[in-house]
Amino acid sequence: MVKTVLVTGASAGIGKATAIYLAQNGYNVYGAARRTEKMQDLKKHGIKPISLDVTKEESLVACIKQILEETGSIDVLINNAGSGYYGALEDMPMSDAKYQLEVNVFGVARLIQLVLPAMRKNNYGKIVNISSVGGKVTLPMGAWYHASKFAIEGLSDALRKEVKSFGIDVIVIEPGGTKSEMTGLGTEYMSRVSGNTGYSTLAKGVINMYAALEKNAADPIVIAKLIKQGIESNSPKTRYVGASGAKMMLFLRKMLSDKMFDKLIMSQMKSGI
Repeated sequence: MVKTVLVTGASAGIGKATAIYLAQNGYNVYGAARRTEKMQDLKKHGIKPISLDVTKEESLVACIKQILEETGSIDVLINNAGSGYYGALEDMPMSDAKYQLEVNVFGVARLIQLVLPAMRKNNYGKIVNISSVGGKVTLPMGAWYHASKFAIEGLSDALRKEVKSFGIDVIVIEPGGTKSEMTGLGTEYMSRVSGNTGYSTLAKGVINMYAALEKNAADPIVIAKLIKQGIESNSPKTRYVGASGAKMMLFLRKMLSDKMFDKLIMSQMKSGI
């Protein structure tokens, strides 16, 4: 039986690559995003674009209702929509911090709430939450982004225990450096809020470091393949790690003390300044 998949944040990057890859592999895919005009090209792959703003309750409810009415089930939910604002915690307006948490955490949680009744009824489901290496490792200027991804890690771990008996798997994906427009938007925002404050030198170092990382960033298809591997496993791993530098960074975080790891990270900032 053909499985129905909902991929959020399908207008670009990992979301778009995943939607296309799964459609090419026989899934019935709905690609959701605010920018529906950027998803029109998905139609040629048999993907159904659907409007979704994860910060608005009525949009979340309407999206799930439409898919369930058209297909009867959502077998796989891929929570990929995300916001990546960077800037010193002191400089960032709380309104922007709250928006980031609304997109990266509360929107994810609400979508899960909406799909779970049908998944429990079918005694089957795969919930894939796109976290980040940044859900385990932190960089300066990324306090709210990291807070949101650390939250996704904890949310997923608790949820996994709650829904296992209903035949539902919860899978966390932790990408490293991946080609994405989010990095550019995030550093542009950082320049705006912290580029002329007491944190300006550090902001420049972070921007330069990201520019260097971007040169080795992996194609989003790498993550799309990891997601397919996870949702097709009868007993998936709790976490899948992939893309540029991800495994090495997590290994170093595990092996080094907090202070040693801080020194390592800040040495990269200095090389960029």
